[in-house]
Amino acid sequence: MSFAKNLTRIFAYCFTLAIIAFAAPAFAMSEGCSGDCASCHSITLQEATGLLKDIGPVKDVKPAPVRGLYEVTFEQAGQTGTAYLDYSKKHIIAGKVFDIASRQPVGGAAQQPKKERKERLDPATLSTDHALILGNPKGKKKLFVFTDPECPYCAKAHLELKKLAALEPDLAIYIKLYPLKMHPKAFDKARVILAKGSLELLDKSFAGEPLPPATDKDPKKPVEETIRFAESNGILSTPTLVLSDGRILVGYKDAEAMRELLAR
Repeated sequence: MSFAKNLTRIFAYCFTLAIIAFAAPAFAMSEGCSGDCASCHSITLQEATGLLKDIGPVKDVKPAPVRGLYEVTFEQAGQTGTAYLDYSKKHIIAGKVFDIASRQPVGGAAQQPKKERKERLDPATLSTDHALILGNPKGKKKLFVFTDPECPYCAKAHLELKKLAALEPDLAIYIKLYPLKMHPKAFDKARVILAKGSLELLDKSFAGEPLPPATDKDPKKPVEETIRFAESNGILSTPTLVLSDGRILVGYKDAEAMRELLAR
């Protein structure tokens, strides 16, 4: 069995055990309990919407395949996602719930189409629209970076991009703001940063400093377009580099490693 398959099985097993351990106190049966959790625990769509207003509009809420949890379907940046809310209504769990026996996801997340990473995209489709520019705006060399303003790895990579810009004076680095669903505040932060065209605000976000709240003057469309482009081209995580020839490189790299890639 390959390492990747082994890792997937271990993750699925451990994640399911964690869910069971987490949820157990909420549904442990006491004397006189019928086992029908809905008779003691309930939530309305309106209540779920209020609880999760900072994440996105809630489209549906129902009992999850695992006792002690509600399955919540919500919308964010024009995309639909699934999360799990515990019966205490104090904790939200992002990700999939796996069945131990089958090692397969269950619930709403199981019906979501699997997205595949790609190694290359058509460089003609790369647009400098809706991007912050680091380095030389007129540089002949180009590097595209998909980054999330709340991603700690992106923050680390951003420091290396600044070093790279100093090492490569003929390089234009186009920073595309790509907020991930796991960071519920990142979408509005991306709107504010992009509307102002401000690398300084991006630096503040990476440093954990507060940004001005998003308003109607901070359009959603530019950020949504970046999200759609990224997902349709197999860019599923941040930071992700895209070279001018269309090669897609996922994850953190230091300045020297990026410089070598540019030279190839």
